[in-house]
Amino acid sequence: MTETSQTLDRGLRLLYVLAAGPAGGSTVTELATALGSSRPAVYRLVATLERYGLVHRERDGRVRLGFGVLRVARAVQPVLRDAATPVLRGLAEEVGATAHLTIADGDEALAVAVVEPSWTDVHVAYRVGSRHPLDRGAAGLAILTARCQGSQDRYVMTTGQLQAGARGIAAAVPGLSGFEASVGVVALGDLDAEKAGQKVLQAAAAMTAVLQ
Repeated sequence: MTETSQTLDRGLRLLYVLAAGPAGGSTVTELATALGSSRPAVYRLVATLERYGLVHRERDGRVRLGFGVLRVARAVQPVLRDAATPVLRGLAEEVGATAHLTIADGDEALAVAVVEPSWTDVHVAYRVGSRHPLDRGAAGLAILTARCQGSQDRYVMTTGQLQAGARGIAAAVPGLSGFEASVGVVALGDLDAEKAGQKVLQAAAAMTAVLQ
């Protein structure tokens, strides 16, 4: 059995607790309860993480995520994009629509990788870095559906929610640890919903293999 660092494990769990907690942060007592640790142990974890900018203590003592997390996230996004591109390229070419990998970032959906089909005359230009509310558009709704219903084997289809005339189909990427994501396609005009939906589900499953 591989040995692990209990201190590092608790520190990472603390970051996950803060990420899932209220925007205003959590008290040390709340963090200690969530981690099953003592307050002194949590104070030591917070002091260490604060040194690297990963957490920040407010004047009232509440702890929230620090801006250092953003630097780590920005460094990870190109890695996600490179890993996701082959799967998205296959999906875009098969369906004839712009394919994308989207992740949940707070209450927003963030496009981290986009591939346009090479053979269509007209397709949707979807920019990496595009954001929209999670409850608008197929990409975000697929993530919310998986989160609320615990089901990651279905696709979501929307029409005109983010752009007039655009139809989107997306499915959550199953089995990921630490973040939520969806794979989808978007096109102007009609899409064969059943065919495209099955292709999206297959691509979402394939994405799991490259992102785990």
